[in-house]
Amino acid sequence: MNWLTKFIKASEKIKTAIRKRASKSEIAASKYISCHGVPVEKKIIEQNNFVCPECNWHHFLSPSQRFNMMFGDNNWKEIKGAMVRDIDPYKWEDTKKYTDRLADAKKKTGQDCAILSCEAKINDIDIVVSAVNFSWIGGSISMNEGENVLKSVQTAIDKKCPYIFFSGSGGMRMMTNMLSLMQMARMTVAINELKKNNLPYVVVVASPSTGGLQASICSTGDIIIGETGATMAFAGKRIVQNTEKTDLESDFQTVEWQMKHGQVDLVLDRKDIMPTIGTLLSILLKKHPAQDQTSEEDDDSNESLTVKTKEAS
Repeated sequence: MNWLTKFIKASEKIKTAIRKRASKSEIAASKYISCHGVPVEKKIIEQNNFVCPECNWHHFLSPSQRFNMMFGDNNWKEIKGAMVRDIDPYKWEDTKKYTDRLADAKKKTGQDCAILSCEAKINDIDIVVSAVNFSWIGGSISMNEGENVLKSVQTAIDKKCPYIFFSGSGGMRMMTNMLSLMQMARMTVAINELKKNNLPYVVVVASPSTGGLQASICSTGDIIIGETGATMAFAGKRIVQNTEKTDLESDFQTVEWQMKHGQVDLVLDRKDIMPTIGTLLSILLKKHPAQDQTSEEDDDSNESLTVKTKEAS
């Protein structure tokens, strides 16, 4: 057997040993999802709020899935901002036309832009909520997203209710250049107006939260809550590593690391986020149903005790 025959036989063994990589459509159709190095049934993940019950890894959650999880189906009302007519002012084209990317993102997510906002209630408190969809061109922010945030903040001001923002973005959208960067200032001004009206602003950092959105309204919350394991940063870890020329901690740029350094107030599992927000809003808005009920029970108890004392006398 010459070397060429050996080489051909070896390559055939390698081909049979290496499993063909699944396509995106095959992955989407599969009833399993990869987590902590093993396949886990999607059904099990979904039933646990898209959190792995074995390793506690928080999987991706779209805004509509998050709203349904928090408020229940049909218990929230969508808020729609104004839509900009000229969506491609720079006629951007790289490996694909920007207009094609927009069409693909709308078809994939069912959203008009990367942010979905709604009106809802928590603990019988009216709230306005916005959430970023990372599947919408990486959750990037441009003109329509800015308009959505402005409309949502104005709704919160009109209703005199708190505003909650769930981040999950790669930053500002390079296809719209300066028009995208302008949204950082516009959204920040809107949040400042919310605060002038003494209305609570709560930010929940989901993964990943990076770039311009994190550098603007996601860092200005009255209360900032991190979802367990989420990435929170401005520049990428490798860029920081190359710039600083020093070793970084293993949990660098996680919400857990940010909490240790004062950038995040709380880090919570997904299931604990809304109950905690409900409690915090009850305190901030001076609405304490449990405390009021206890006070009434104490009053009844004191009245009963007074009657018994008089009878004994």
